[in-house]
Amino acid sequence: MIKILVLGDIVGRPGRNLLLQRLPEIRADLGIDLVIANGENAAAGAGITGKIVGQLCEGGVDGLTLGDHTWDQKIFLGEIDDLETVCRPANFASGVPGRDRLILEAGSQRIGVFTVLGRNFMGPKVDCPFRTADRLLKELESETDLVLVEIHAEATSEKIALGWHLDGRAAMVFGTHTHVPTADAEVLPAGTAYISDLGMSGPYRGVIGRDIDSVIGRFLDGIPRRFPVAEEDVRLSGVLLGWDEASGRAVSFEHSFWR
Repeated sequence: MIKILVLGDIVGRPGRNLLLQRLPEIRADLGIDLVIANGENAAAGAGITGKIVGQLCEGGVDGLTLGDHTWDQKIFLGEIDDLETVCRPANFASGVPGRDRLILEAGSQRIGVFTVLGRNFMGPKVDCPFRTADRLLKELESETDLVLVEIHAEATSEKIALGWHLDGRAAMVFGTHTHVPTADAEVLPAGTAYISDLGMSGPYRGVIGRDIDSVIGRFLDGIPRRFPVAEEDVRLSGVLLGWDEASGRAVSFEHSFWR
C-alpha cells in the first residue's frame, strides 16, 4: 500500500510556517509516500510565488495545485513555466502559462494530478470542468497508474456531481476553495475516494483564514477593506489516502487535522 497525503489550501505565513514545522515529522510518523497541497493562498492569503513554491517543496510537499487566485501575485505569471512541481487549473483558457497536470511517483506507482475550477459562483471564465476532466483522464491513461482530481469550486453540488461522474475512473476526487472541511470523506461504490472540501491549512480562529473583525465589519457596512490573514489556531487539514497497488483501489481514506 502507498500512502498519499493531500492538504487543503495553505493560507498565508501561518499555514506555511506550520507546514514547514510539522510536515517532515508527519511524513516520517505515518510513512507517507507522497504529499500534494493546494498553494493558491500561500502568499499573504492570495496567490503564490516561486520563492514560496521552493520553500514548500523543500519542506516536504511533492506537488502543488492552484485555483482561482493563481495570478494574484503578478510576478508569478513569469515564474510558473519554470516550476515543475506546480500545476494550474486545467480548464483555464488554452495558451495560458503553466502545466495543466503533474505526473509524480510513489513506490512503483505513477500518479497523475490535475485541478479543474468550478463554474458556479466563481469569477474566472473557464472551460467545462467535467469535459476537461474526461479529456485529461483519457490522456493520462497510458502514462499513469492512478489519477487524483481536484475540483476547486464554491458549489458543493458541482463537486459532488464531479465525484460521481468520475467514480471508478479517478483514484480520488477532492474539493478545495471554501476553506471549510466537510464530513463526507468516503470511498464511492466504484472505488473512487471522495471528499467535498479538505478545509484549509491555516488559521482557524478567523473567517476562512482572515481577521474576524475585518470580515464582520465588511458584512455590517459593506465598505471595502483589507482582510489580514488571521494568526491563531493554525492547523493542517487534509486527507490520507491508502492505495493498494495490487488491486488498484483505495483501501483507506480519512480526514485529519494536525496542529
